[in-house]
Amino acid sequence: MVIDAIHNGIVIDHIAAGKSMELYDILGLGRLDCTVAILKNVPSRKLGRKDIIKIDQLLELDWDLLGYVDPNITVNIIRDDIRVEKRQLKLPERIRGVIRCRNPRCITSVEQELEHEFKLTDRENRIYRCVYCETRYSPPEDPRE
Repeated sequence: MVIDAIHNGIVIDHIAAGKSMELYDILGLGRLDCTVAILKNVPSRKLGRKDIIKIDQLLELDWDLLGYVDPNITVNIIRDDIRVEKRQLKLPERIRGVIRCRNPRCITSVEQELEHEFKLTDRENRIYRCVYCETRYSPPEDPRE
């Protein structure tokens, strides 16, 4: 299999195997008018298997969103065939507008225009709590859950 090199764009690497499609959907990559390559289950010495996304265009990314989906992701920014930036991600302290509070009594259920916001309360177990009602949320390990 041959995937062309990226001249100006982004390579999202070290994605947990099977999570690339979740990232593709969340980032809205299907709406881009450029080449996007998804490599699934690529052999990796560090992870065993991993996914990679190559985007043949420079664009703004939501670093917190990427870190929330998979905190072990590495993002490489390529300009003129040279990697100009390599960024290691981590779990964000706060996440807005990505997950929804499941508590029917939460103010976000009544005030529809209020953005759902969660704060990280347990980094080891990836547990977030709603900033309005303290409802606990932990992301599923398997993106298909």
